[in-house]
Amino acid sequence: MPVNYLRKISGQTRKQNYDLALARYLIFVAGAVNAGGFLAVAQYTSHMSGVVASIADNMAIGNSHIALAGVGALLSFLGGAACTAILVNWGRRQLLNSVYALPLLVESILLLCFGIAGANLNIHMGLFVSMTVMLLCFIMGLQNALITKISSAEIRTTHVTGLITDMGIELGKLFYWNLARHPQAAQKVIADKKKIRILASLVALFFSGGVIGALGFKYVGFGFTIPLAALVLLLAIMPIFDDINSRLRKSN
Repeated sequence: MPVNYLRKISGQTRKQNYDLALARYLIFVAGAVNAGGFLAVAQYTSHMSGVVASIADNMAIGNSHIALAGVGALLSFLGGAACTAILVNWGRRQLLNSVYALPLLVESILLLCFGIAGANLNIHMGLFVSMTVMLLCFIMGLQNALITKISSAEIRTTHVTGLITDMGIELGKLFYWNLARHPQAAQKVIADKKKIRILASLVALFFSGGVIGALGFKYVGFGFTIPLAALVLLLAIMPIFDDINSRLRKSN
């Protein structure tokens, strides 16, 4: 990737095309981690709707152990999102160009830890849930909060429910028949075809990431997370390097 492109894709000064480009990389990573994580721990970790439903179901039937495991996963996702908010707000106070790159740096380090530690994490337990599940949920919460802040809550990268919903709304507009039978009829309904294409590309990237992630974990194992960590680090590195370089010049 060109240096200037890397400098802008996660830099503080944002444009819509860079927001979308970053979202596409991250949704691919989320799909890969989600599917690969399922093979590793038999649990999806990128969305919390199923986790909350599982907590409720298991509390109702008396499976307190499983319900507490769901609480652990939920709190980990929540902690990841809170971590992004802290890092972004701290970066803004420090006037850093890497304000959005910092959560990506943390994500890449945690993915690397997951890839290196691998199965050993599954041995250790916290709040009745393995450290593997807690780590993956934390990573997904961190990433989802980042792209949510960057895109002003227009894009999510760890699940496709909102994307499919938005696609359905636009498709409903696309196939709506505009019959002006009355002078006072509402204005013509027009679908945003560009938005449909963008949403479809994001869903396709999550799916393709899931396929590649599942195959990677099946044939390579936990080490497959390492190239994903390298990709996230690559997206973050230039703004961080620029900030370090700027601080060094000022200190001299």
